Amino acid sequence: MSFRRRNIGLSASTNKDQHDQSSKAPLSAAPGVRPSPIDGRPTTSTGTASLDSLLAGHAGLPLGTSLLVEENGTTDYAGALLRYFAAEGLVQGHHVHVVGLREKWGRELPGLVSSEKEEKSQRAEDRMKIAWRYESLGQFEAGVSSSRDPVHSRTGISDAGQARSQPFCHVFDLTKKLEHPPDANISFLKVSPHPERSPFSPILEQLHTILADSPNTSIHRLVVPGLLSPQIYPPHSSLPHNVLPFLQGVRVLLAAYPARLAAVITLPLSLFPRSLGLVRWMELLSDGVIELTPFPHSSDQDRAAPKPPPGESATYEEPPQGLLNVHRLPIFHERGGGSSAVGEDWVFTLSRRKFTIKPYSLPPIEGDTEAQQTHPAGQQPKKSDMEF
Repeated sequence: MSFRRRNIGLSASTNKDQHDQSSKAPLSAAPGVRPSPIDGRPTTSTGTASLDSLLAGHAGLPLGTSLLVEENGTTDYAGALLRYFAAEGLVQGHHVHVVGLREKWGRELPGLVSSEKEEKSQRAEDRMKIAWRYESLGQFEAGVSSSRDPVHSRTGISDAGQARSQPFCHVFDLTKKLEHPPDANISFLKVSPHPERSPFSPILEQLHTILADSPNTSIHRLVVPGLLSPQIYPPHSSLPHNVLPFLQGVRVLLAAYPARLAAVITLPLSLFPRSLGLVRWMELLSDGVIELTPFPHSSDQDRAAPKPPPGESATYEEPPQGLLNVHRLPIFHERGGGSSAVGEDWVFTLSRRKFTIKPYSLPPIEGDTEAQQTHPAGQQPKKSDMEF
């Protein structure tokens, strides 16, 4: 037990403590934000759990950073990552800003997994607890019971407990559509078509105005799909004096609001390969850079792909659909955490419910029966199990 002298004033220390608590309050009160396990900086989820674990050990995308997702070919795996990122923001109550697309894109975001099943199971449990002859009486007095106990819900959990139990990363289903919450805030920023002006100038102005007028506890997500794609942006947007200042402006906003803004940008490498100097500059202006290279699609391979055995569909792992190369990750501390993921071989798999990233491993040889028996169909062996 420590003591203080009576003639020493406590006003200076108490004011300092109150100032520190007020500065940390917005971060702890923001939904969908938690401190990084490495250095404590606020991080948010990308909507993909495996991608969160890949981002330099921060278990999410740190606020104040940007992630550039490059994709080869004509597939849209990067677009799926963007949908997960935007859907996670809407579920968490964040402000989502989409560049270049219309409102239709927001209505096609993936929905939450098994939300309806959970509601049905909860209703079934509630009905089993109430006797059948008192069920109608309970429904008649539902309003009275709710008015008597406004704090606790039907399951006996308070609203504060539900807020604490809110998951950091949700699971989405691409075959379902997301039901937007009543307080959902998603905006679609239009690109200027005038050739005499940069198409990205009004976007930066709107972002700056929105961030300046919003409260300090609000979290914002910037979604830039298919940067420089001719389907979304005018031809003069690919000029260096137009696109590079835009990325620089996004970087300035991220530095000005390091605890409130995060950005994910996709780039089609089939139109703008990495051999161009423009793409290299775009990578330098991004905090993280990953590249998706899908495998060539073949109908014969789909027919020959092993199917899950009966009763084991839950544990069955689908074959990888492409390679993922990590070129750059956000590294903030002096120990250089996260650099181990750069240079390793990764593969990704997009299923109906999740986007999975895992280390790449070669399948067993056809004549190696021991490895085939050790690793059943659909499961890749580990590098430690292979002998050369």
